[in-house]
Amino acid sequence: MILGVIADDFTGATDVASMLVRAGMPTVQVLGVPDGELPAADAVVIALKTRTIPAADAVAQSLQALAALRAAGARQIYFKYCSTFDSTAEGNIGPVTDALMQALSTDFTIACPAFPENGRTVFRGHLFVGDELLSDSGMKHHPLTPMTDANLVRVLQAQTAQNVGLLRVDALRTNAAAQIVQLRADGVRIAVADAIDNSDLLALGEACADLPLITAGSGVALGLPPAYLRRGGWSPSDTAAQLSPVQGTAAVLSGSCSQATNAQVARWIADGRAAIALDPLALHRGEQGAATLLAQALALLSQGPVLLYATAAPDNVKAVQSALGVEAAGALVEDTLAALAQGLVTAGVRRLVVAGGETSGAVVQALNVPQLRIGSPICPGVPWTEATLPDSGEPMWLALKSGNFGGVDFFADALRQAGVTL
Repeated sequence: MILGVIADDFTGATDVASMLVRAGMPTVQVLGVPDGELPAADAVVIALKTRTIPAADAVAQSLQALAALRAAGARQIYFKYCSTFDSTAEGNIGPVTDALMQALSTDFTIACPAFPENGRTVFRGHLFVGDELLSDSGMKHHPLTPMTDANLVRVLQAQTAQNVGLLRVDALRTNAAAQIVQLRADGVRIAVADAIDNSDLLALGEACADLPLITAGSGVALGLPPAYLRRGGWSPSDTAAQLSPVQGTAAVLSGSCSQATNAQVARWIADGRAAIALDPLALHRGEQGAATLLAQALALLSQGPVLLYATAAPDNVKAVQSALGVEAAGALVEDTLAALAQGLVTAGVRRLVVAGGETSGAVVQALNVPQLRIGSPICPGVPWTEATLPDSGEPMWLALKSGNFGGVDFFADALRQAGVTL
């Protein structure tokens, strides 16, 4: 193993894995802290659900993942978080970074959530989502991790006692390695790195390919395989993205309430495709349930793919959270979508699109698949993946989409790429 990745949610894990596969690096994603030996691959991504749990728990799970990756011989460790850097005021990006640095006995790393292909750029330490500062984007309304400050140096410094500095884009483009030497000499332990386009990610990959630890969104992973190639001992594979063929029906499950996913759900419905809305308040009152929702979905599947969604506008989300509580509302939706995933797969669905990080985590845990093989991208950061169903041994394809990713036609584009006729 060359690279071991610890991802703080399931869609983020497939996101970074997709970047590696795109560069010809065979990659396997393991779901949760592994119990035994890791699979053989150039890169292994361990997908955790640590973004919103208590910081101490996030640290403990991340250190367990680190131990597994080091035991398997990983040469470099990559802590992957969201391209919108979302977390709470207490963490978990800072505490996990601190713990990994200590465990790896390193006194320096970078922090860079930039992913220019998806509109995430960092300039002078400020994160932009498209043309807007992070604090002006839809992330300010995120139901679990609202982001109201675009200054990443300030955000991260509040989460760590280590000195946080800035690797500016002009220094990055002039001589990144020399600037890193200077930052270390100045006592900086974590440098927020600017990145505006893919050339900056390539420069970061080259400058950081020998660091014991990198912390970043998925974008920096684009620059690592070329750097490994130049150093020798690794070469790209032509079959890195190859998946097994699958048969069966297709469906979409959406729990994300991001702006992007709201637009994707609206487009699916506007195009006249089958869709069933989940109402958290009705679920809470027992007026809706997984069994009746599943029966409705199965009745529609004979006519084509069906979308089951809890996606809603921010005001509706706030009303539900006010009535049920933030954690209870989220758990209710996740548990219902996970139960629906189990029922759909039992009924023969073999191509399943899932929107939302928390939803994706709940779904893959419910399906009890231990790992995913990473295939071709549907859009930047979202690949099709292959799972082996534990009971039947059959392959199935899963697309685990971060809420903020993809164009308005993402659901239809993903299914068409998987051979589904719409």
